[in-house]
Amino acid sequence: MSQQSPEENPPAQEPNGGFAEIAQEMAAKSALTRKENGHIDLLAAAGGVRGIAESVLPGLVFLVAFTITRDLTIALVGSVAMAVVFLVARLIQRTPLTQALAGIAGVALSAFLAMKTGKAENYYLVGFITNGAYILAMVVSIAVRWPVLGLLFGYARNEGVRWRDKPERLRAYRVATWIVVAVMAARLVVQLPLYLTEQVDALGAMRLIMGVPLYAFGLWIAWLVSRPVTEAKPAS
Repeated sequence: MSQQSPEENPPAQEPNGGFAEIAQEMAAKSALTRKENGHIDLLAAAGGVRGIAESVLPGLVFLVAFTITRDLTIALVGSVAMAVVFLVARLIQRTPLTQALAGIAGVALSAFLAMKTGKAENYYLVGFITNGAYILAMVVSIAVRWPVLGLLFGYARNEGVRWRDKPERLRAYRVATWIVVAVMAARLVVQLPLYLTEQVDALGAMRLIMGVPLYAFGLWIAWLVSRPVTEAKPAS
């Protein structure tokens, strides 16, 4: 007879008030879900096909247009127009606007910075700042023993925040969070030198390659590393 892993346990009522309540709300709003085979649904975690398109296509349009024309204005107009298309499509279909609004705000700010400075590489500056902020937040969450991946994965696995009372589970989620931190840090290590040397084409290509695909891979590894171990019970 084997002991059930936390993934197999039904959801339990978490303590009310404080950080646990905030964590529960945050996790409930995340797109992390498990498939029938117990693995994380990476497509859903990335926002689905539409979410991936909304994240990737404005940057792809900018990169292709700038590479072909070397005209910053054309590239920026194309990128913003693509983000607007996604927003209009959601308005027409009456689907949630949160991701599209966040996307168009990010693209618009990136376009403003690039246009204001006249430097195409500054189109990617907002991404560096956001990436750095995520790294800082995750490192702090590890330090205060509330690792972000524990909050997200814990609710996807029906553990809630009970994993904090088990040293081995807390350790597993801290390692999982460090994995995602490493992915984000790798982006900065590779892309910042390209930004500083104004290699816009190479920077744009690396942003696409190290965007959704690398994030999804890191998330998958973190999920596997933090998976609960089923221990066999001795026969009574």
